[in-house]
Amino acid sequence: MSTKLEVIWTPQPNKFITWGTDICLYELQQLRNNSNPNIKLSSTYGANLLATNTNHHYVKCLDIHPKVDSDLLMAIGNIYGKVTLSTFGPSSIFDAQGLPGKDFVPRHSRPCNTVLWNPIDNNVLAVGLEKYRSDFGVLLWDIMKFPTSTENNSGRLSMNTVQLAVELAKPTAEFGISESAHSLDWFRSSSKQMAVGMNNKNIKLLDFRDPNKVVISNLTKAVYGVCVDPHNEKHLASYSDNQSFIWDIRNFEKPILTLSHAKPLLKIEWCPTKYNLLGALQKDSSCITLYDIQHTLVGNEEIEPSVLERNVLPGSPHNITSFSWHASDENRFLTIALSGSIIDYTVFDRITLNWGATSHVVWTYGCKTMKYIQDNTLNDISYKIKKRAKLEYGLKDEFWKNSEIIEDEMLSNVWNWLYLSGKLVDKGVFGDKDIVRGAYCKHPGVQSILKIDPNSNKSEVVNMNWADLGNTNCTGTIRVYRHDDRQKAMRLCSWHFDSYTNALLEFLQQLEKDQSCTRAAAIAVFNLKIKLAIEILGRAPDHAHNGPTLQIVAMALAGFCDDKNSTWKHYCSALRTKLSDPYLKALFAFLTADNYNYDNVLNENGIAVDDRVAFACMFLPDNKLHSYLKKLSETLTEEGNLDGLLLTGTNADGIKLLQKYLDATGDIQSTALIGVQAFSEDINSDAVKGWVESYRNLLDTWQLWNERAKFDIMLSAYRPNEKQPQQVFVSCNFCGKSISACMQGLSRTRGQFTRMGSAANNNLKMSSCPNCRKPLPRCAICLMHMGTKLVL
Repeated sequence: MSTKLEVIWTPQPNKFITWGTDICLYELQQLRNNSNPNIKLSSTYGANLLATNTNHHYVKCLDIHPKVDSDLLMAIGNIYGKVTLSTFGPSSIFDAQGLPGKDFVPRHSRPCNTVLWNPIDNNVLAVGLEKYRSDFGVLLWDIMKFPTSTENNSGRLSMNTVQLAVELAKPTAEFGISESAHSLDWFRSSSKQMAVGMNNKNIKLLDFRDPNKVVISNLTKAVYGVCVDPHNEKHLASYSDNQSFIWDIRNFEKPILTLSHAKPLLKIEWCPTKYNLLGALQKDSSCITLYDIQHTLVGNEEIEPSVLERNVLPGSPHNITSFSWHASDENRFLTIALSGSIIDYTVFDRITLNWGATSHVVWTYGCKTMKYIQDNTLNDISYKIKKRAKLEYGLKDEFWKNSEIIEDEMLSNVWNWLYLSGKLVDKGVFGDKDIVRGAYCKHPGVQSILKIDPNSNKSEVVNMNWADLGNTNCTGTIRVYRHDDRQKAMRLCSWHFDSYTNALLEFLQQLEKDQSCTRAAAIAVFNLKIKLAIEILGRAPDHAHNGPTLQIVAMALAGFCDDKNSTWKHYCSALRTKLSDPYLKALFAFLTADNYNYDNVLNENGIAVDDRVAFACMFLPDNKLHSYLKKLSETLTEEGNLDGLLLTGTNADGIKLLQKYLDATGDIQSTALIGVQAFSEDINSDAVKGWVESYRNLLDTWQLWNERAKFDIMLSAYRPNEKQPQQVFVSCNFCGKSISACMQGLSRTRGQFTRMGSAANNNLKMSSCPNCRKPLPRCAICLMHMGTKLVL
């Protein structure tokens, strides 16, 4: 009886065989709601037992006939050396040929180590046997030349028939007298060539067309599991103990690769569906080790292969005894364990993602399929850049028009701020605009405008009574700081309504139209217009965001009292944190602040940066104002938040901020456009030049030639002194060499170009190539030679 448990796929892709004590045939079945297969192989497949063959004992090896038919023919070798052909029950095809039940018996009994059908000549069966002193270790049988039984009229075999049977029962070829054959494999390119592991000491390459049989031989103990790579017959693999070897038959003396394993090996097998993938099974192991062998050529020389190793756990709870690759399904194999459990497993292959020039993500899905994701489904930064470029983003004549194209709120705010700051500079709000620009402040930041000195040029402190502001329930005062620089900074923040009540009303009305009611109410409160804030919240429509809630907030705000011991202040201070809207939280934080501590307002990240800066300019003392603005600028720069340009302006700190933004988002388009148009004084810096070239190359990659040309035209307006390099050259039709050196005022003397010195040579007249002396092409209209006259 056999103690082995083996599994093997049949040529029929939906059937497999297991064998040990019995030989069983199974058919795959997909798992569905109503399906109930005999065994479950995976989450998607099960199998039903179709037939069992119990007629064979002491089975040592087995192979299935490679012909794909509805019937299966097996060659079964036992421990006595006999090879029997068998099927699972009646076979209309093979029974007609008289094949089932045929025995192929060597002259001397010894164990049969391996049987293997020829993949080309399917009638030929190779058998590897143990050593016998006067017999061969490798036998080839032709199953169609085996005699059939014929009886005479008396029911007995004639003497001629018996004599013919003895002659025809001989193998068609023999090799290896007094030698053992441990394993063998056919070469797929020829039906007469095979590799055999023999005698525990060598692998021999046989060609049965050669009378001498032996072609090549080496010395090695790795004679087990010999298998030829199905995709490259120059390579074969074998193993011994806990080492496997990869051989190149062109240089068979030593292996090109040696793989070491922790335990002795039971089986190795090449994957038939993937190049250079070798599977290995170790003893007492529940995993399959896969070796992806990468062969590399340097010139015409093949260097030592590199190997990627993976351990695959099919999920068997017991040690695996065998595995079998599927012949057609990629990376799929079966395993069988000591317990008899069978697992159907597909290896998830490593994939290589490729990002196309058209922003498509492409990857391989097996050997025959490629999948991709279109850029419009990714919605990543490259897709956005391409979409914006086609809309002429960043090329508008007014900065604010770019904000209408962009969907990003932060970028929209940046372009609007650049438009505002540029207008303020042109109007001379910050002083002499020529001096400002000469100091590299075309778009000055708040930090560069605030030149307040607490010692000599400090701000004015104004204490205002709440009662004077129309709040009759209040008896205290509110402290406000005034300074010309503060007013200028607030104008940069769009808070230019210190003495312009109408401007404040117009600004708040616009916010209401934009459905930013809470922001409008908060700004009104920050400008000490509490009644106006109540009206704004009361007018909030019910369908607006938090509409009914805002009207309740208006009721709460109507009871404002500045007494620090008042019930209103106590409860509003406690319940403020439960509000979700940042502007409402800041509004009540301002009204309930103790000792003019406005940290809860200034550190509320949901509030726009320009509102926080304007609030700081209005309510913080000089020393705290500088400290807060410096800390906020550093934080925004580190985050790559372009709202920080309000603080830095277009200087070196602004360049650093743009670089941080680029690192965080990959938006080379906005970085380059802002760098060119807002940092015109630094346009020739290395950073800006790098951004510009990267964006130009990106447009070229996408073949957006019109957009690239428009960008270059815009760029030339900011670089009026920069001359574009020559991009068109004249070359000879015959030799192909450039003649532009001569056209630029150089003459050739003894193979060298020299500068022409006389004024008469300023009008160059050439009729031939200075390199090959062949005539230059003529104009189709005037018949003058091209390049005849060039006035330098």
